[in-house]
Amino acid sequence: MKSVSRAALPGFSVLAAALAVELVDELVDSSEGAALPLIRHDLGLSYAQIGLLASVPLLLGGVLELPLGVLAGHGRRQRIAVLAGGVVFIASLVAAAAAHSFAALLIAFVAFFPASGAFVSLTQSGLMDADPGRQEQHMARWNLAGSAGAVAGPVLFIAVLAGGGSWRTIYLVLAGCAVLAWLGIARNGPRPAAAPAGLAGSAAAADGSRGSGDGGSGDGGSGDGRSGDGRSGDGRSGDGRSGDGGGPGRAGAIGRVRRALGVAGVVRWLVLLQVADLLLDVLTGFLAIYLVDVVHASPAEAAAGVAVRLVAGLAGDAMLVRVLERIAGRRVLTASAAAAAAAYPAFLLVPGYWPKLVVLAALSMATAPWYPLLQANLYGSLPGQSGVAVTLATAAGLAGGVGPLAAGFLAGHVGLSWALAGLAVAPVCVLAGVGGQRGGVRDRVGAAGAGSPRSGAGSTRRGAELP
Repeated sequence: MKSVSRAALPGFSVLAAALAVELVDELVDSSEGAALPLIRHDLGLSYAQIGLLASVPLLLGGVLELPLGVLAGHGRRQRIAVLAGGVVFIASLVAAAAAHSFAALLIAFVAFFPASGAFVSLTQSGLMDADPGRQEQHMARWNLAGSAGAVAGPVLFIAVLAGGGSWRTIYLVLAGCAVLAWLGIARNGPRPAAAPAGLAGSAAAADGSRGSGDGGSGDGGSGDGRSGDGRSGDGRSGDGRSGDGGGPGRAGAIGRVRRALGVAGVVRWLVLLQVADLLLDVLTGFLAIYLVDVVHASPAEAAAGVAVRLVAGLAGDAMLVRVLERIAGRRVLTASAAAAAAAYPAFLLVPGYWPKLVVLAALSMATAPWYPLLQANLYGSLPGQSGVAVTLATAAGLAGGVGPLAAGFLAGHVGLSWALAGLAVAPVCVLAGVGGQRGGVRDRVGAAGAGSPRSGAGSTRRGAELP
């Protein structure tokens, strides 16, 4: 029994460290929204400045974050990017707490976005690389940690104010939480497993790296796809270093992104992630306004409705962690999309505030599997290339920003009820997209690593480390 406990401990530590990063990120996001009225009053901000604080960091920070995944690469280089991003993440929270003007606060917010991309997104991708055979399960846990942070953020905000603190105190508390998460990831950060043999060899061949590839000449650039001795076609990966992490040039990075877009299923999962977001973040963003303007609820009742959605989503995330141990992710996605296809029209059509909240809770639980399972399938389509997956997901997210704009535009012309009715396409598209996909994450990972028995054994050992 003692030997089993010791073997499981490192895996638990790695998983706990990664999930703590996501928890802190969502704590910051939800606390920030709750603190905004106090920030506005203290700094004397106008509504236009509030709008700039929301939009400029999102757009400019998103552009800065875009190349991080592919440039950070794999292995040691990615780990350095995570730790450096964590330092900027913490510094931006301290800078926000110290800000006494709109310009200083805007600079802190802009710096936070790419830092969050490096610290949080690359930690997620590292976790996916560390245990390719359980990507769906780990994404479910990741989403659960994020939901817990989203629910706990306003609670933390209230607790700090009750203790006599201000919005500046909240940012300092969040910075302290981020320091703890950074220390955890520095000590127990995910270590990527060796890249699948077939993938490594084909990547090197496509790069024309024979004798002069990113991994240097000789064993790293031969393109023969050897991984049993810890060497792959795109560089050394057996010791945690890969050519992918060795700093490819701009042309090489763009080439890898283009090749990734040609991989079967990648564009499908990118599109489905953005379509699914219509019934995730987009609906949440319009929910309070819908309850006030259409259902004629009070602002307090609208806030209660948002709380119901967050708590129900948290419950759905907790259930998903258990369900995925028994049921394949594709079946879960199909069932959840079918349930949402029925629940969302019911939410719009059922009369009365309380009946709508009941249906909203069911809808929120039904859509809980969407992001973690779709994101896990994106990672599974690009085994050993999680950094490229992060870059593609970031680019798709920027393009998907037209969703809220389109909903707002339609609401202004045809009414909010009809605009939100258009979101009903989301579960139909998810159902159709998943129905046309063969196999699951585990099947694709197994196929990618089938070329080398030793590579497969290495991935099994890594998988045994994580719970």
